[in-house]
Amino acid sequence: MRHGKKFNHLGRKKGHRKALLKNLSIALITHKRIRTTLAKAKALRVHVEPLITKAKTNTMHSRRVVFSYLQNKEAVTELFGPIADKIGDRPGGYLRIIKTGTRKGDAAEMAMIELVDYNELMLANKKSTGKSKRSRRGGKKTTTAAAAVTAAAATTAKSEEE
Repeated sequence: MRHGKKFNHLGRKKGHRKALLKNLSIALITHKRIRTTLAKAKALRVHVEPLITKAKTNTMHSRRVVFSYLQNKEAVTELFGPIADKIGDRPGGYLRIIKTGTRKGDAAEMAMIELVDYNELMLANKKSTGKSKRSRRGGKKTTTAAAAVTAAAATTAKSEEE
């Protein structure tokens, strides 16, 4: 029965699962993007996003709380340094999971999990497109076409008067 099962246990005991998520978290923070199975990526997102939220407030207490989860000084300084600066105004949703197909050996669903603000290609596409202009069928004419029609009508009226 699944009474009270609120998260994926990933087929591991508590200590092994905790070590796995800690190592995946450190790898994600240091490399900004990792490739893993879909189930591990979803469990990792639940594990890391509260740590990133904690990193927005740079106090000794929040550093110690995050260090108790990660136990890696380099990852903590990276998280409270450049990562916290980039995601300072974002209200949540710091990670993106992209499905990449299946693994050849065991047909496990693979995924790439990355920090949202560190994908330069997607950020460049988003900035270049900007706000798209909507168009409707049968809308009003463009102002240049209307101005051309009125100018043509004015010249014909002038020529008829002369």
